[in-house]
Amino acid sequence: MSGTMGAYSKLLLSVTGLVEAATGLSLIVMPSLLAELLLGAAPDAVVGLTVARVAGAAVLALAVACWRARNDVEGKAAKGLVTAMLLYNLAVVAILTLTWLRHGISGIAFWPVVAGHLTLAVWCVACKSA
Repeated sequence: MSGTMGAYSKLLLSVTGLVEAATGLSLIVMPSLLAELLLGAAPDAVVGLTVARVAGAAVLALAVACWRARNDVEGKAAKGLVTAMLLYNLAVVAILTLTWLRHGISGIAFWPVVAGHLTLAVWCVACKSA
């Protein structure tokens, strides 16, 4: 990856790092609010809150990895991270869409989040194709 595509990959990893850091921290600190905005309902038990916080920690770890890799887009680790983020973004889109189709569950932020993850997935593909 050289030149312009390297810059796009750096921007992708930077944006992903920032967005996922905010999401991860929100899931850790206020999982009920985030679930309400995304799904229209708060987790209904300590178990749900715990799972949301663990997911938040995982998302925060992805954010840190993206942020740290943004200055080494030529490295194998950064390229692997773009592939991992492609999988993550596609999985989020699939899980949320299936939840909506099967259960009709969605909150005010639902479709913007789906669109955002789909956009990031397309961006990952574009960076991998270059």
